[in-house]
Amino acid sequence: MEIALDAGAELGESPLWDADRAELLWLDITRHQIHRFDPTTGTDRHSDAGQPVGAVGLHAAGGLIGALRDGFACIDETGEPKFVAAIEAENASTRMNDGKVDPKGRFWAGTMAFEASPGAGSLYRLETDGRVEHVLGGLTISNGMDWSADRRLMYFIDSTTYRVDVFDYDDETGAIRGRRALCTIGEGETMPDGMTLDADGYLWVAVWGGSCLLRYAPDGSQVSRLPVPASQVTSCAFGGPDLRDLYITTASRGLTAEQRAREPHAGALFVCRPGPQGLPPHHFGG
Repeated sequence: MEIALDAGAELGESPLWDADRAELLWLDITRHQIHRFDPTTGTDRHSDAGQPVGAVGLHAAGGLIGALRDGFACIDETGEPKFVAAIEAENASTRMNDGKVDPKGRFWAGTMAFEASPGAGSLYRLETDGRVEHVLGGLTISNGMDWSADRRLMYFIDSTTYRVDVFDYDDETGAIRGRRALCTIGEGETMPDGMTLDADGYLWVAVWGGSCLLRYAPDGSQVSRLPVPASQVTSCAFGGPDLRDLYITTASRGLTAEQRAREPHAGALFVCRPGPQGLPPHHFGG
């Protein structure tokens, strides 16, 4: 495990490999920042989205699709969002959180209350024609998601349930059904956060409060644990020219002075090569 960038992020999140530019996109949600990290030069630059930004995806037409506090938006090189759909605009107590583009080019993202109030969040799907579908309600911290390579399953995390859930997924319509628990992770302040799948169909789950990533087989059995030198591990994504570099985002927000002394690199972007190969991210087709 190496430090790719000692960023000191408040709430680092949503790592995403951009193969066309050989850069890693990542976010600092509470600082409203969209970062681009060049692993070849070690340089990192960022733009200001003007409000909390919970997730981004690559846009087939160029730029990014994003999930911001006020809704879904197209984002240009300057970081300026052009909103395409308002989400919970009438509710100032919530913001959009984690999200991802599905295999068919739709962008999914969920909401949560700023204070993580139980049941205040929902999961939404932005269709390629601009329509928005409300998919799930009653969520608390809508978080990591991904899809199996055969496009039959969708994995999803609502952090405070301490589970990774799996749905049957209809690739043509985006419909999900048959929600069931795949595995259980954590207790108390330790809970699952973001995740990604590797090319073997195994899940890598970031554990907030757990100082680790956990790898799970498709049957839900834990096969390995990858320690991370920061307690608040938020998400992960494969990148690099061979998609074997695993990038890991972390957070420093809310740590006490004593915790910060124990975790001098909290909020850093970490990288390692655990062996498996990742999958390229999908592009939003709108």
